[in-house]
Amino acid sequence: MAEPRRAQRLDQPRERHRISMPRFDPEAFGAWSEGIARFMGTAKFLVYMTVVILLWIAWNVLAPPALRFDPYTFTFLTLVLSLQASYAAPLILLAQNRQADRDRVALEEDRRRAEMQKADTEYLSREIASLRIAMGEVATRDFLRSELGRLAEELDEQAQRRQRLERIQQQREMRGAAPRAARNGFDEPYDELGNP
Repeated sequence: MAEPRRAQRLDQPRERHRISMPRFDPEAFGAWSEGIARFMGTAKFLVYMTVVILLWIAWNVLAPPALRFDPYTFTFLTLVLSLQASYAAPLILLAQNRQADRDRVALEEDRRRAEMQKADTEYLSREIASLRIAMGEVATRDFLRSELGRLAEELDEQAQRRQRLERIQQQREMRGAAPRAARNGFDEPYDELGNP
């Protein structure tokens, strides 16, 4: 059975057959171009290039005229070197762009880490400042020692006063403080030393 033919609609554009271009992975191509650019920047490449050019010139100068493929002006050598330069420059630029992208990502990461470290440092500074303030309100060992020493002195003074009062009290009882109070008619107040 034959397929029914689709009617062409006038309200829709015609479908165009697009030419499919070969697809390539930009990352793989970029890595490949970086590899070439790195190799071209080495001394090994310069030595290889120099050897090839010297062999080329030597062959085209010293070989029999029938075997020479590039006569004296070396036009073909110039063309090959120009072709190499025309491909090397974009590959080097592509490698530099990829390196610049990596550097940008690394710079952003470094900036993010620096901001985090700055925030951590500021937080720790605030915490240390609050601890210092809190430590100003907390009793230190030296403060406690001085306060305990002062309290011990006060307790010693009170113990000495108590002993003096007890001695005075004992002396009164011995002297007969009661008959003297009866002579005066009232009890006179005495201070801590027993003086009226």
